[in-house]
Amino acid sequence: MISRMPESLRCPWAGSDPLYVAYHDGEWGVPSRDDRHLFEMLVLEGAQAGLSWITILRKRENYRKAFAGFDPAKVARFGPRDVERLLADAGIVRNRLKIESAIDSAKAFLALQKEAGSFSSWLWAHVDGKPVQGAFEEMREVPAKTPLAEAISRDLRKRGFRFVGPTIVYAYLQAVGVVNDHLVSCPRHREVR
Repeated sequence: MISRMPESLRCPWAGSDPLYVAYHDGEWGVPSRDDRHLFEMLVLEGAQAGLSWITILRKRENYRKAFAGFDPAKVARFGPRDVERLLADAGIVRNRLKIESAIDSAKAFLALQKEAGSFSSWLWAHVDGKPVQGAFEEMREVPAKTPLAEAISRDLRKRGFRFVGPTIVYAYLQAVGVVNDHLVSCPRHREVR
């Protein structure tokens, strides 16, 4: 269980919204090697494009229901009727391109799993299985993208993934703990190391 830390020590982006704070304190930056979670976060990061992350966090449970618990095999079988169902679901971001991209990405995800044994193995091989440790003292120092994110983005796009530009991929790498970008003053930096 994560202890409640003083707001002054927490990464400033978490603000004071309880949902954001819980996400920061319990999930963001924790190294994930679970393929279903990795798929979920990839879809959610893509859905977030152009929106605030808190919007997606507030809709996350609805996304889980709408996208079959983020089971990539089930999502890959979604067809035109499912797209129409999702477009009518006010609990998610109703954007045809983002919905169709999640389905295309599920198909690409399964192909990559088959090739690499798991998506996790493929992803973590980019960093030799160890999280990249950021050493940022202020939010303005944290980059929006890096050469690592650009390389992974290129590879994902080549494989048929969509909504995986370098900025989205970098946010994804931070979220799933491939990169530890908690500020060094934040207790979570040390905890997720």
